[in-house]
Amino acid sequence: MIPAVALLFGLVIGSFLNVVIHRVPLRQSIVWPSSKCPNCEEPIKSFDNLPVLSYLILRGRCRNCKTRISPRYPLVEVLTGGLFALAGYEFGLSLDLAWALVLISVLVALAGTDFEHRLLPNVIVGPAAAVGFGLSVARDPGGWWIYLVSAVAVAAGLFALALARPGGMGMGDVKMGGMLGAFLGAYAALAVFIGALVGAVVGGVLMLSGRMQRRTALPFGVFLALAGIFTLFFGQEVWQWYWRLIRLT
Repeated sequence: MIPAVALLFGLVIGSFLNVVIHRVPLRQSIVWPSSKCPNCEEPIKSFDNLPVLSYLILRGRCRNCKTRISPRYPLVEVLTGGLFALAGYEFGLSLDLAWALVLISVLVALAGTDFEHRLLPNVIVGPAAAVGFGLSVARDPGGWWIYLVSAVAVAAGLFALALARPGGMGMGDVKMGGMLGAFLGAYAALAVFIGALVGAVVGGVLMLSGRMQRRTALPFGVFLALAGIFTLFFGQEVWQWYWRLIRLT
């Protein structure tokens, strides 16, 4: 039952995250006014605001002006719902589940804002880091220093890279790395490594295909978010596999 409830809850949270992704970079309130069509500005009725279902019923168009609705909306809702369900299955009803759901929500929101606006807003990263640190300490009171040191170390490492290669990485990425340290502790380094690796592979493929120029900057926050979610669920297993591999060589 926990994964099923988490799935439904995640769909609702995903709908809210769509509001965050759209409004926060524009410095608009996420509470007021209610959602409206960006084209005709007609307020969206409550029965047209059901996660995923309303998009399907309306066939991806505004009921009033028939303007196409971005597929980002149902994608974010389905992604958040699916990840919430996976977290419910993995962690059960526990403090770990609350910690995981907060991290998933933050990473989905940051991935969306960085992909659409090339921005990792401080109003999301800062409070998320504080909440993440608090939840991490509540889960592991004796290891509180690990999360503090990890946050500082990961942010410092990314800051050094940003200085070494101006334009390749922004301060938002640096702050997001520190936030991952507050949530994931030492495993945040693994998330950064995976994110950088995947980003390099994707960038290389895009350049070889002619879809991206050499100096075009990729939204690194998207790859950090994906790697953070991967590390949340599989980081410990990957780390153990790595050390077993080291011992064999």
